[in-house]
Amino acid sequence: MRLHPQVPEPESIGFLLLPRFAMVAFFSAIEPLRIANRISGRTLFHWDVISRDGGPVTASNGMPLAATWSLQKAPETQSLAVCASFAPEQALDTELLEWLRARVRAGCVLGGMDTGCFALAAAGLLDDQTVTLHWESLPAFREQFPGIEAVESLYEISAEGFSCAGGSSAIDMSLDLIARRHGDELAGQVREQLVHDQGRLPASRQRHIARPANDVDPGLHRAVALMETHLEAPLGIQALADELGLSWRRLERLFARHLGQTPLHFYQERRLAHAHQLLIDTRHGIMDIALASGFASASSFTRAFRRHYGLTPSQLRRR
Repeated sequence: MRLHPQVPEPESIGFLLLPRFAMVAFFSAIEPLRIANRISGRTLFHWDVISRDGGPVTASNGMPLAATWSLQKAPETQSLAVCASFAPEQALDTELLEWLRARVRAGCVLGGMDTGCFALAAAGLLDDQTVTLHWESLPAFREQFPGIEAVESLYEISAEGFSCAGGSSAIDMSLDLIARRHGDELAGQVREQLVHDQGRLPASRQRHIARPANDVDPGLHRAVALMETHLEAPLGIQALADELGLSWRRLERLFARHLGQTPLHFYQERRLAHAHQLLIDTRHGIMDIALASGFASASSFTRAFRRHYGLTPSQLRRR
């Protein structure tokens, strides 16, 4: 998951499993790589599974998973993902943290999956990086490591390291890796094999929060929730109404009665609010944020943003 590979194929990736790691994130990271190898007909990626003593590690779901290497015998890899989930601090000690530092000194690029960044931060390896973790763990991480920029995105990749929020976001990160190394066509074929949504971008949010109060029409709740899940690839209002089993006029009346605006205006406000948060909380480029907010170009995004907020995205960043 190194941004720029420095050695020939196959690209080697290590996965360090900490006790109670998230198995879904681990397999979500590996399966796209396995499928890429199969489709291409050659070994593009190779991975090693590492535990402290080389023995099995029990995941958060109670299932043990075999490792192939201990810390002392693990081979050098181009990149290494620290896989964690619940209570990652309990697995950290001087030996493990020094082992991680030694990997960096050897030229390995390190990353965290789910809560793996707790280990990297404790080792002092996240200076000047933007990282992400599972949204439940972000408040605790920010409190414990206030000097590290931690954001709620699906994944982050830079020359210095990488991170993902866990769960299915590891699929998106591995697909990004495949596309960078071997092109969009192979990444698209892998995505099809995984039956995975192609609309998710690095800056996409981990979760979607509907705004209407609990006592309003259930149809409005469903409409807003559907909008929240389609910020990157917005639905047309008629398509939205069809998806909800409502008439276009019924949908218009719901928004007018409860929110005092049209569905189209509310939808764009939600996309712009998402973009506003990304501009403040992340270092993603303006074009990436425009795409993650459902705008086809930076110019259309800038015009809509300036109409709504009274300044351009670039001006907001400078402030």
